[in-house]
Amino acid sequence: MELKHFTRVAESIADQTRQLLKQERQRYLYGGREFATKDDQSPVTVIDQQVEQLIREQLSQAFPTHGILGEEYGAKAQHEEWVWVIDPIDGTKQFIAGVPVYGTLLALCHHGQPVIGIIDIPALDERWVGVAGQPSTLNGHPITTRPCKQLADALLSTSNTEFVLPEHQAGYTHLLKASKWRIYGAACYAYGCLASGRIDLSVDSGGMREVDYCAMVPIIEGAGGKITDWYGEPLTMYSTSTVVAAGDPQLHAQVLAVLSNPNGSQPNFLI
Repeated sequence: MELKHFTRVAESIADQTRQLLKQERQRYLYGGREFATKDDQSPVTVIDQQVEQLIREQLSQAFPTHGILGEEYGAKAQHEEWVWVIDPIDGTKQFIAGVPVYGTLLALCHHGQPVIGIIDIPALDERWVGVAGQPSTLNGHPITTRPCKQLADALLSTSNTEFVLPEHQAGYTHLLKASKWRIYGAACYAYGCLASGRIDLSVDSGGMREVDYCAMVPIIEGAGGKITDWYGEPLTMYSTSTVVAAGDPQLHAQVLAVLSNPNGSQPNFLI
């Protein structure tokens, strides 16, 4: 019952952030948007900050005992039993450029484990919702990932090749060469498409943190997929900067084998 209530409140907040971001898109439809560069060299806009402020205010009013961890304003009581994890605009570069795949990510973690996830894509009016133990949905309709057991048949997405850590370059390059097709730069939208069965594999190394992936976990798992770090460990509030998500658990296993031994021969996983 708690998760149902928490989800309802989170979706209400996502309705508000969607409206704000849609209004902002219209304002800048025919011109550029100003932005600043943070210490980590990533861009930030005033609207990133406004969206997170709105979310934090609404969550604090609704759940005063819950912790909050956000992209722009850091942590507040992050060791509480329940902690909300926020990325006000995932894909800020896309937002600045006007490419409509950016979205708001909102997750709820219980003792660090993601149990609710929302990906809201305001420019496209698309919203994925995942709740632990329940089927995931897109705009209220149940979704499932698609079968794809072999890397050679997979459509792979990856956010930004610039972020790949040096120690992961060999495995990353192997995956790009071994997959059937690749798409780049779709940010959180790619993970939603994976949950809906439109993409088979999403892989990212470096540049990822809890605000980026916590919302993905309940959504992808609730659609039948598998999501972990590059070493097969579950993604939590305390994980590092790597993500492997696959619609088919057999494909996920094959990818982990490639990443653990990128220069070696790989077994045939087809059964």
